[in-house]
Amino acid sequence: MTGSWPRRFDGKVAFITGLGRGQGRRHAIDFAREGANIIGLDVLEDIESSNQPSSTRADLDETIRLVEEAGGKIVALKGDVRDFDAVQATVAAGVEAFGRLDVVVGNAGITPGDLKPFWELGELSWRETVDVNLTGLFHTAKAAAPAMIEAGNGGAMVLIGSISGGKGWANMAHYCSTKFGLIGLMRVMAIELAPYGIRANVVSPTNVDTQMFMNPLIKKLFAPHLDNPPREDWREVTKHMHLLDIGWVQPEDISAAVRWISSDEARYVTGTTLPVDGGALAK
Repeated sequence: MTGSWPRRFDGKVAFITGLGRGQGRRHAIDFAREGANIIGLDVLEDIESSNQPSSTRADLDETIRLVEEAGGKIVALKGDVRDFDAVQATVAAGVEAFGRLDVVVGNAGITPGDLKPFWELGELSWRETVDVNLTGLFHTAKAAAPAMIEAGNGGAMVLIGSISGGKGWANMAHYCSTKFGLIGLMRVMAIELAPYGIRANVVSPTNVDTQMFMNPLIKKLFAPHLDNPPREDWREVTKHMHLLDIGWVQPEDISAAVRWISSDEARYVTGTTLPVDGGALAK
């Protein structure tokens, strides 16, 4: 399946975490449409402090089907980004299958269910949010870097951040801390990977139309006066966060930014943060 899609990643390989559904699935499909083969993992087990169930085996199988339908080959395994050995084993399996690694998309993350002032946050909620959203992306980059360096082909690493890495939100100290932390991690990665021709950047979305945002708990956080509002009412609440007349963006909007910043079109872009936020950080 090629259609009118560009082929910026013919012969290349992308490693994507959290690819069972949502943004991760979209990244995997769209990279495959542009010619890439895919390596990926998803936890497939619920994380206690998350505000939603994790992807299932059926979700991951559907991603595999859609990637293959888009023309890509895929190695997709069950794995938890908190477990460095599991991440490293996934990278090794993919590189053995495809012979190289060119793009890394650190996408796995959770939105915590414990949304309270920082002094009331539970220890488990803080620890799991940091372990998944920050340490998990560190593990992703750490596991992938040696294979990319050894191959000598350069490449790109993209960490999926958030506008919460540029501004604070009440009751989200744990989540905001991880997204601010990703920017510091990325800037060090950019310095240390530059000698090998590998670029590192963060893509920072605003609200995205996935289960992580479209759920009653998040709606209650930003609209405590409404009881699980329908989409149009929810849009009226969230559009005020943005300069543009939007309440959220679609996964394909983030995928487009990730693919551009991973491509040769952005070959001189490194050490930076690319917001896809409808002007939320400028407001």
